[in-house]
Amino acid sequence: MKFGVSSYSFSQYMEKTGANYLQICDLAKEMGYDAIEFIDLSLDVQQADSLASLAREIRAYCEKIGLEIAAYTIGADFLNKENEVERVKGQVDIAALLGAPVMRHDACWRLPEGVCWRAAIEKMAPLIREVAEYAKEKGVKTCTENHGYILQDAERVETLIGTVNHENYGWLIDMGNFLCADDNPLRAVPIAAPYAFHVHVKDFLVKPFDADHPGDGWFPSRNGNYLRGTVAGHGVVPIRKCLRILKDAGYSGVVSYEFEGMEDNLPALRAALKFLNSVKPE
Repeated sequence: MKFGVSSYSFSQYMEKTGANYLQICDLAKEMGYDAIEFIDLSLDVQQADSLASLAREIRAYCEKIGLEIAAYTIGADFLNKENEVERVKGQVDIAALLGAPVMRHDACWRLPEGVCWRAAIEKMAPLIREVAEYAKEKGVKTCTENHGYILQDAERVETLIGTVNHENYGWLIDMGNFLCADDNPLRAVPIAAPYAFHVHVKDFLVKPFDADHPGDGWFPSRNGNYLRGTVAGHGVVPIRKCLRILKDAGYSGVVSYEFEGMEDNLPALRAALKFLNSVKPE
C-alpha cells in the first residue's frame, strides 16, 4: 500500500505562494509521499500552450523526480449539463497524457425537482458507461467518489456502480466523506471495498446537529451535523481500521491523502504522512 497526496491538499499553500504544479510535486516528493494525484488541471495555475501540453510536462517532471501519478480527478454533472459525455471524454484524453491510470469524475451535484436519486442513476448510467468504454480504449479506468451529498452514502454509490455495470468503472472510496451523509465509515467501507479503483484518506472533526454552531470552517452533513476537515489522525475517522478493511479486500493501489482543514498546510501534510505510516497495515 502506497501513500499519495492530492494536489487539492496543497490549495492553501498554492493560494498563498502562487506555487505551480511542478513545485508541489517537489514538495510531495520531499515530504516522502509515494505518489500525487491532480484535480482539474488549469492553465491559470501553470502556463502552457494547452492542457495537453501541461499534462505532458507534468508527467515528464514526475518521471524525472520519481514521483508516481496516481490519479486525475475532475468535476462533472451528467444529470444537469449538456454535452457532458464529450467533455469528460476530453478529460480522459488528458488523464492518458498525464499517465494517470485512474480518472475520477463526478456523477451529479443536484437533483432536478421531482427526480429521486434512483431515477437519476437510471438516467446517468448509460452516459457514464459510454465514458467508461471510451476510457478503457485509452488505458484509463474511471470511477466516481462518494461525495456531493446526493451520491455519498454506501448504498447509493453501490447502486450507481451496479447500474453502470462496466468492468472499467468503479469507486474512488473516500473514507471520510461517508460522514457527510451521516454514514459510519466502518459500515460503509466494507460495502465499498470490493469496487475500489482508488482511495482517499480524509479526516473530520464532528459535532452533533443540536450543538451550537461551531463557527468558521464547519459545514453541515446531509442531516445537519457539523463537520470540519482536519489533519489525518486528529479527527474521528477510524483510518487504521479502514485501511485494514481495504487491504483485506485486496486493495493494493495508492491511498491518497486529501487535506481540507484549517491547519497550516505544509505541517499538516507532513504530520498526516507520519500518522499514515504509523497505521499502515502490514
